[in-house]
Parts: sequence; structure tokens; C-alpha cells
Amino acid sequence: MVGENVEVGVYTLSKALEISRELEVDLVEISPNATPPVCKAMDYKKFVYEQKKREKNLKSKATKVTIKEIRFGPNTDNHDYQFKKKHAEKFLKEGAKLKAFVFFKGRSIIYKDKGEILLLRLAQELEDFGKVEQMPKLEGKRMTMFIAPKKAK
Repeated sequence: MVGENVEVGVYTLSKALEISRELEVDLVEISPNATPPVCKAMDYKKFVYEQKKREKNLKSKATKVTIKEIRFGPNTDNHDYQFKKKHAEKFLKEGAKLKAFVFFKGRSIIYKDKGEILLLRLAQELEDFGKVEQMPKLEGKRMTMFIAPKKAK
């Protein structure tokens, strides 16, 4: 048996329970497979409360990843492209992931190569702000590419 205000030693179950009652704490089995089993005299509710508090604190420190989307058409002209590229730069500077995709409507699917060229051009021009996480990939009527922000130095 171990714990605060307890003399470390080997006790019978009844003696260990008696000691924990005198101290007004719970007797918690720590390692049941040890010979003899190890128990600890502690306030179990306080222990659970502190553990939840620790987990909550760790959760709050975890970074939340936001994904911003930018949509292009296969025949997006240069002015629209530059406008959307500025938004993409802003998103990456803020630390958000970028999902750039080309949406093919109707028969425009025949311009798959144009869409891929557009996304690769975007990746090349945004090289200073982020790195490509997933190369352009066609899924149904969408060609998608993910760009993750570079870590700020």
C-alpha cells in the first residue's frame, strides 16, 4: 500500500481498508497483476477531476486546422485567376489549409488538362507560402489539390 500520510508497506486487505477509512480517503488498486497487488490511498473523485481538467487543458492547446476552398473553372481567365490567387495567399498566411479545385460542368470535362495546368500553376506561384500536400487528382467532376501552409519562422 502506498499514498500520502501512509507508511509504505504490505498490509492485509482489511487493514488497508481500515487505514483508508481512518484517513477518510479511497483505497484504489493501482496494479492488480503485481505480487502482492499495489493499492493507493487517495481521494478518487479529486483524482478524476484533476485528470479531466488536464485533458481539457491539452485539448484547448491543440491546434484547429481550418480548410479554405477556392474554386476555378477550366477556362478561368487571367484576371479572375490573379484575384483568387491573392485570396489563396491570404488564407495560407493566416495558417489555414487551402483546397483548390477546378469544377467541370457538362462537356467541359474534356478540358481536364487545362484544369490540371491551372492547379499546377497555382501551386508553383504559391510555393513561398505553402507546400502541396496532395497533387491535382480528378474525383468525379472535380479536380482537387490541397496546399498546407509553411510554418512561420
